[in-house]
Amino acid sequence: TLSSGSSGNQHIITDHQGVKQTYDVVVSNADIHHTYEKIYAEHPVARKRTKKLEKMDWSMSLFVLHFGTDIEYKDVAHHTILFGPRYKELLNEIFKGKNLPEDFSLYLHVPTVTDPQLAPKGCSAGYVLAPVPHLGRADVDWDTIAEDYADKIIKALEVELPNLSEHIVTRRHFTPKMFQSELAAFQGSAFSVAPKLTQSAYFRPHNKDAKIPGLYFVGAGTHPGAGLPGVINSAKATVRLVMSDITQQ
Repeated sequence: TLSSGSSGNQHIITDHQGVKQTYDVVVSNADIHHTYEKIYAEHPVARKRTKKLEKMDWSMSLFVLHFGTDIEYKDVAHHTILFGPRYKELLNEIFKGKNLPEDFSLYLHVPTVTDPQLAPKGCSAGYVLAPVPHLGRADVDWDTIAEDYADKIIKALEVELPNLSEHIVTRRHFTPKMFQSELAAFQGSAFSVAPKLTQSAYFRPHNKDAKIPGLYFVGAGTHPGAGLPGVINSAKATVRLVMSDITQQ
């Protein structure tokens, strides 16, 4: 947990142990809503930014299941997408509905197909994710249903990984609620502000705050957007901004 204050153009950051440090420049890689709402909660500009962010559309969340098996799965691709019985209707329920859909589409990642050393000899490791509504859209009791939902996904994966349920020796799930509690993701969104046309490029939260001097952002919630390539490029763009501003001082 961090909090901030200001003295002129300097940022006074207080960490969870109560230690205060003063900085000329702060680059936040936290969720952008969390940065404004929690870390800069006392700043009047931040309060306005928070309200504006809450009016924006936020991306879907994910249910992620990591697993390890006591056998080696070789006849599966490194990356696999498994479509459910519906496509457009499922997407509409994820992005516009108010309940968790009964069915799902899945992305399966089994890196041990490419690098067997990522698991003990004769074993496999992987993860699967299912796109689901964020917490602001669907009021789902993930603490109650997570294990059963994971079991349902495992059963569906047996098309690609035969008898998977019998061979899993370790597993861990990550729910939208955990995106919110562990990663401070607003509404448990997995990809921050939705990267639609009216929330992209100039219309996306900027990498540099125009009214809080010395505050910069990287990550999914700023330009150019979500996804690993977008996050990496946001860091490159922000580095250029910071270095340009420093050299002009």
